[in-house]
Amino acid sequence: MKSTLSKLLPHLLAVLVLFVLAALYASPSLQGKVLGMHDIQQAQAGAQELNEFHKATGRWALWTNSMFSGMPAYMVAGDYPYTFVGKTVSIALSIIPEAIRIIFLMMLGMYILLTTMGVRRWLAVVGALAFAFGSYNMIFIKAGHVSKMYALAYMPGILAGVMLALRGRYWIGGAVTALFVCLELAANHLQITYYFALALVPYIIMETIVQIKEGRLKNLTTAGVVLAIAAAVGVGSYGGRLMVTLDYTKETTRGTSELSLPKPAAPGAAAAANTQNGLDYNYAFEYSYGIGETLTLLIPRVYGGASAEPLTTDSEIYKIMTQRGMDPAQAKQIVENGFYTYWGGLPINGGPAYAGAVVLFLFVLGLFIVNTRVKWWIAEATILMLFIAWGSNFSAFGNFMFDHFPLYNKFRAVTMTLSIVQFLVALLAVLAVQTLIDRKPTFAQLRPALLASVALTGGLALLVWLLGPSIMELRKPNESVQLGQMFGDPAFGTEVLRALVEDRGSLLRSDSLRTLIFVLIAAALVWLYVTNKIKETILIVGLGVIAYFDLFFVDKRYFNNKDFSSKSEAQARITPTPVDEQILQDKGLSYRVLDNRGYFMSDASVSYFHKSLGGYHAAKLKRYSELMEYALPKNFMGVINMLNAKYVIQRDPQTNQDVVQQNPEALGNAWFVQNYRLVPNANEEMKAMETLNPKQTAVIDQRYANDLKGLTSIQSDSTNSIKLVAYEPDRMKYESKAGSEQLAVFSEIFYKGNNDWKSFIDGKEVPHIRVDYLLRGLRVPAGTHTIEFKFDPPVWKKGMTIDLISNIALILLVIAGVVIEVRKR
Repeated sequence: MKSTLSKLLPHLLAVLVLFVLAALYASPSLQGKVLGMHDIQQAQAGAQELNEFHKATGRWALWTNSMFSGMPAYMVAGDYPYTFVGKTVSIALSIIPEAIRIIFLMMLGMYILLTTMGVRRWLAVVGALAFAFGSYNMIFIKAGHVSKMYALAYMPGILAGVMLALRGRYWIGGAVTALFVCLELAANHLQITYYFALALVPYIIMETIVQIKEGRLKNLTTAGVVLAIAAAVGVGSYGGRLMVTLDYTKETTRGTSELSLPKPAAPGAAAAANTQNGLDYNYAFEYSYGIGETLTLLIPRVYGGASAEPLTTDSEIYKIMTQRGMDPAQAKQIVENGFYTYWGGLPINGGPAYAGAVVLFLFVLGLFIVNTRVKWWIAEATILMLFIAWGSNFSAFGNFMFDHFPLYNKFRAVTMTLSIVQFLVALLAVLAVQTLIDRKPTFAQLRPALLASVALTGGLALLVWLLGPSIMELRKPNESVQLGQMFGDPAFGTEVLRALVEDRGSLLRSDSLRTLIFVLIAAALVWLYVTNKIKETILIVGLGVIAYFDLFFVDKRYFNNKDFSSKSEAQARITPTPVDEQILQDKGLSYRVLDNRGYFMSDASVSYFHKSLGGYHAAKLKRYSELMEYALPKNFMGVINMLNAKYVIQRDPQTNQDVVQQNPEALGNAWFVQNYRLVPNANEEMKAMETLNPKQTAVIDQRYANDLKGLTSIQSDSTNSIKLVAYEPDRMKYESKAGSEQLAVFSEIFYKGNNDWKSFIDGKEVPHIRVDYLLRGLRVPAGTHTIEFKFDPPVWKKGMTIDLISNIALILLVIAGVVIEVRKR
């Protein structure tokens, strides 16, 4: 026992250092401050209805009407009751403020991997900070991409488990793999998981080939079986969420469309072809990193940094503004708030993917001196991740993967693979230093590799410093025209662009020189070590210190203490506005609000207080998105009326104040139509929606013709009525009164009707149909009746059973792995 503790204590000390580094970076968290995190705010808004319902009833609803007029609640918020392992870890970590927690977990995961690979303890600490403090990671934290960051943090643990199993340590390898696969899925960012799996495939193939060649077939087979079981247990531990997500995906923009109509285009542009399976190509590759822009891994602001990089009063932009008569205070405010320094190809850029000059120098050195096969996997995986990140800028690869590789067309923002590149670069950088320490080459032996590494990193930085502004464009297409429109003077726009190009050149030069200096310092430390002028400890500490400060100060440009605010300030952001208060006076059971101040389909802020036609979510229902894309522009009132948009929020152009207007034509929760029209397919259904009066007529796909047999005429009567009498997010009750059989339309989303959403009349289950492209329709007999809709998805029940079994298996596997490993050692 004492021996075990004595072995653990040094690691605990290293982990404490990692925590201190994380806390130092996000120190405002220790004062109770929080990050704004745009994506988190949007997620909280979308989950508000569900949270309030849970507080009131103790039950998590499985459907919510807070966004996009309705969607499955398990994609927004809720509880997976049998995910014991993930919940336990989450509760244990919840005592750490989130910003610190994310950074710490990223370092901890990398530390576990490196020590598993036999890397020295303090060198593993250096590798951990090299990975975690890559600038893209910090930019993601600021933006609130929390699930993405957790998924990145748990990646190294999966690799550690795989390596252990392939080395013959089957029990602990299987336990570690299963545990980290569980946590990876708990993070709930399948895109990062998918990309990491792609990066891991070459490693598995390489190890398989090597072990077969070495005659270790028994070890390979056993490890393969162990890893397959571990993966199954780990995946199954969050099988419920995975199952409902995959089930839901088929109905979203990532699923298959029935439309073959050309997509509506902006005025003057050609209509685009409709993508019938997966995301639209242009949408999927909208965020593609430029091939040349990859240089930001070495020189952060070689492409200008963030979309709006702060400048000083020494900038050329400030000078030209003040020379043209702009008030100096106003000009100062403009440049300090950030001007358009970025000239790369991304629509919006929070900052560069900077891996660190020191780290990248060591990575290149590792390509020369590391002699293990892991090096070749890292090189291959790095190239693969870069190819993916380039997206449409490397269309030969991107198009092939998009068209032929399973699930590839379900994801967008391919640039996120650059965080995996940062992981791989940090990994080989550490292995390079480990190789120096283990092999202890002489300077004569190391000279060719060292000089080549300095030339490829520092030499490139020197070249950019000397020639960059003269050989690089430093401007975007049509930028002069855009600046002219911005300032209301084309000639002034040309002058501003000229000044802006000079400022971009200054940023490029300063960061190139900065990179050169850090590379030379790192190279000098390596030279001092191999010439026996410094010891191993000084080498590790020296490289760690300069790598940390290199990354730290670049990270702070984009994610710093100013991004934190007090909890009271954060809470103030979700206080209802006067417009919200006005709407909330309406105590109706259920109605919707259209936020017409911006693009409502990418903003969930209204959902804090109301049921919204819009929202913010990575996976919108495809039919809903298609209706908004095709029919809404041509039949605005018809569409919002059938979606029961009782209130519309907009900005008054004269007063620049938010105002709310009640829509008297909103059709309410349900209504009887006077007639219906059958159409042969989705194309004709959508065309009909462009002119439909939903109050009078329902458009119905021919596939539901049998459900309408006998309903040849509908007798209208002013005494007929149908109204919502009880509302829960996933259960709704209506009362109807009619003198003859009617066709009712409900202002609710048709989603897997009669399978997940079920309908009942007077307690007896009856089928309902899809009408008006995405709403529910139901034949209602004459007389007085109670109608109910209940959301009861079978996939949810199956998923919960898998969760329960897998979590029990995971707990037993982890216990067995730890006990057997301790006994062996």
